[in-house]
Amino acid sequence: MSASGTGRRAPPARLARWLGLLLAACLLAGCAGVRIRPVSTQEFITQRRGDILSSGALSIAARDALSVIGQNPAPCHRDPAPCIEALSSPSGLGTEQRLSALAELWLAQALNEDVPDTTAGLDTYLQAARYAYAYLFRTARPPALRTFEDRQTQVRDYYNYATQQASLKAYRHYLEHPAEARRGGAMLRTAGWRLRIRNADVRLPDGERLPGELIPASTLTFRGLRSIYRRDGLGAELVAVTRPAGDDDEDAATPWIEPAFPAVTAVLSFPGDSLEDVLRTREAELTVYDPYKHDAIRLAGNAVPLAANFTSGYGLWLARSGFAAQAIHNVLGDADSLRAPRIYLLQPYDPERRIILMLHGLASSPEAWVNVANEVLGDEDLRRNYQIWQVYYPTGQPLAYNNRAIRQAFQDTLAHFDPGRNAPASRDIMLIGHSMGGVLGRLLVSSSGSILYDAVRAHYRPGPDLQARIVRDFGDLLHFTPVAGISRAVFIAAPHRGTSYADNNLARLASSLVRLPLTLLEQFGGLTRLAQPGKVDRALVANGIDNLSEKDHYLRLSNDMAISPAVRYHSIIARRSEAGPLEASDDGLVPWRSAHLDGAESEKIIPGSHSIQETPPAILEIRRILHQHLRELAPYR
Repeated sequence: MSASGTGRRAPPARLARWLGLLLAACLLAGCAGVRIRPVSTQEFITQRRGDILSSGALSIAARDALSVIGQNPAPCHRDPAPCIEALSSPSGLGTEQRLSALAELWLAQALNEDVPDTTAGLDTYLQAARYAYAYLFRTARPPALRTFEDRQTQVRDYYNYATQQASLKAYRHYLEHPAEARRGGAMLRTAGWRLRIRNADVRLPDGERLPGELIPASTLTFRGLRSIYRRDGLGAELVAVTRPAGDDDEDAATPWIEPAFPAVTAVLSFPGDSLEDVLRTREAELTVYDPYKHDAIRLAGNAVPLAANFTSGYGLWLARSGFAAQAIHNVLGDADSLRAPRIYLLQPYDPERRIILMLHGLASSPEAWVNVANEVLGDEDLRRNYQIWQVYYPTGQPLAYNNRAIRQAFQDTLAHFDPGRNAPASRDIMLIGHSMGGVLGRLLVSSSGSILYDAVRAHYRPGPDLQARIVRDFGDLLHFTPVAGISRAVFIAAPHRGTSYADNNLARLASSLVRLPLTLLEQFGGLTRLAQPGKVDRALVANGIDNLSEKDHYLRLSNDMAISPAVRYHSIIARRSEAGPLEASDDGLVPWRSAHLDGAESEKIIPGSHSIQETPPAILEIRRILHQHLRELAPYR
């Protein structure tokens, strides 16, 4: 039979030759057996960007580096020491690949041996930071040429985290050795390192050298804040807690409260002009910066953005303040209440930034501005040009007294920080007031003229003795001029002409519970004894709730006072329903006719209720006005 016949099978000899050729080809090709396994976009990105910080396993880049030198990467994240040793000597790897892998492995080692709240592991974190620093600044390519590379972002994160942990451990060292901190603590010698500590420009209140607590901003998240604003860059984002929130001495001689929770950024650097110098040194410098003063710093000859978290300190202050619980005490005037206005600085004073002065409403506190202030901090242009001061005042006290006390507190604070009133901060101040704060804000930018004097004379018909007493004891209550430096104001849901809700049964009950300070009552009691019976004008001694009535005599008189022509002002007014004419609308508490001011540069009507200041449309309007204010000040900036 023919071997080539149809349907016939190849003889065994020929089949063996074909199998032999196939086997030889497989051996020559190494039998790689490459196959395609489809992955999703999400899985691809996770694989490329996952690393020791984000996933707890070494990155692909580190595993590749280890594989190239014949090191099995599988056990390296659990036991990095042998892998570090294998990578430490020059090899066939590129410098960037080797340094970045070492930075990640040292960080893995630090995470494995770290003991919270102790100084243990400082050496390992400094090693991780050093290799990351060497990769970033001491290789042939500068950081700017790697801007779009994932690996540089990962190494930056290794550096920032290692710097964060080294900062916490250095801080812990000084807590355990307070004598060193008292001597200045400029040099820390530990774990074979000389770590120099330098404060670039962070100002702690009252000249304190060491905060009471140091908290990584990355560990904080907040309810009640819509956004967390930060800036990507180099450095560890920290909050320096200088004292417990709410731990303010009511009898303090000063009305201002400097930031108790300032945001700071720590940066590690290593001396040396070459890669070899950096890898050989056992010295480092830890520098602490105020991120409000620096957008960028120079490090190893490179301009690099400074990392910052602008929300963390503010949010932590509010979360620990207890303002919500205090607000009711401050209306009723009980033993736990605030007795005089306090001015809280949200950032360390900066003479170059214009001041935004915020006044909250009745039965409220600085928490009324939580998202307004945070949005200002989150707007880069506004943050660079403004600093926020928030007034916290006893809302149960009479408008006349709060007007005088807030004026004095604000002027004393300005005089402390800028005695000559020459700094830009003391000019073109922006005032923002909500509800009762808007009424007080209007008084701050108005001139009383003789309006209040005339009213008191008409009621008391004073003789010479009483006239002298009135001038001596009540002069600054009855006569005032616009506060110097304020050039723009925003009034939000402000009952300039009062509200009928101040006369309803609930408001009357609340008013009856208010206890005014004894000194205030004694002052008016002395005046009453000198006046004719039945002729006492109680307008100036009515409490804060009474003052918001449409019938209140003091409030009605204040509407005849002229707002300074040097002040541009704006209104933001809420209306519950868009049905019906605007003139008949209200926000649930304040009618439009009371909140409206003739002569306003703008009047924004927003659907909503009385607490409109925290809504996105109101915040957008406030930001618009703040930007407008800056544009019109452009020649002076």
